[in-house]
Amino acid sequence: MIGHLYRLDAVRSIDGEKMLDELDERIIREVCISSQGSYRQIAKRLGVHPTTLIQRMKNLEENGVILGHRANVDYLKLGYEFMAMVHVYFEGDLLEIQKRMREIKSIVGIFDVTGECDSIVWVACKNREEFSAVIKQMLAIDGVSKTNTHVILNVIKDPYEFTPEFNSRNED
Repeated sequence: MIGHLYRLDAVRSIDGEKMLDELDERIIREVCISSQGSYRQIAKRLGVHPTTLIQRMKNLEENGVILGHRANVDYLKLGYEFMAMVHVYFEGDLLEIQKRMREIKSIVGIFDVTGECDSIVWVACKNREEFSAVIKQMLAIDGVSKTNTHVILNVIKDPYEFTPEFNSRNED
């Protein structure tokens, strides 16, 4: 299982000091690589007591650094043969449109972006008919003016392969 991690540089206490210490960083790296196994096994790999790991993990989750744990699956092997990045253009309430898009089952992710389009949507479907239906569902949302679909031919680097880097301990 892999932990979802975001906003690592933004995690600060009220007085502006960084909340992540060297052990937190090691824990994050470890669960990004593989959080498979018990707390006891992960703690052993890190050279810490399981209770220490459990408390640190709990703190990282409560502070929104670790957002959850899930398996890293191969969508193609599960039959999701039609994947795409869809550039979506809006004429309306961006947040409301994105909220409506979240309800579409085959959407893997929605990214708020800069540039020509307003959002980039990652879509995964099992067949051409489902894929066509999802694009039409997006276009039917009030405020969506157009889409531009980029079909994914191959996944060269999976987003779950990313492991965050941390600045040195000498930083202010």
